[in-house]
Amino acid sequence: MNLDKRIYKKLLKVPRGYVTTYGELSKSVGLKNGQRLVGKIMNKNPYPVIIPCHRVVLSTGKVGGYAFGENVKTTMLNDEGIQIKNGKIIDLKNKFYRF
Repeated sequence: MNLDKRIYKKLLKVPRGYVTTYGELSKSVGLKNGQRLVGKIMNKNPYPVIIPCHRVVLSTGKVGGYAFGENVKTTMLNDEGIQIKNGKIIDLKNKFYRF
């Protein structure tokens, strides 16, 4: 299975109402310091929403980029019960999904 598919398959495990980070997702597939690569793979996600790349955020808790814009990503996360203030997840510690 190629890397993109391995990453997308892992991402499917992140439940609604939770987020993970690019770094955590990278580690989950055995990449060391592969956060940027994961970001590039998220950007070319062929099935947005189905493969929930909107649930991947920066390690600082910032929402980060999204192919359809940060506002769309923020709205999607809000709809899943994740509170965001000033572009940052309010309760990242309790909303964080670790593989």
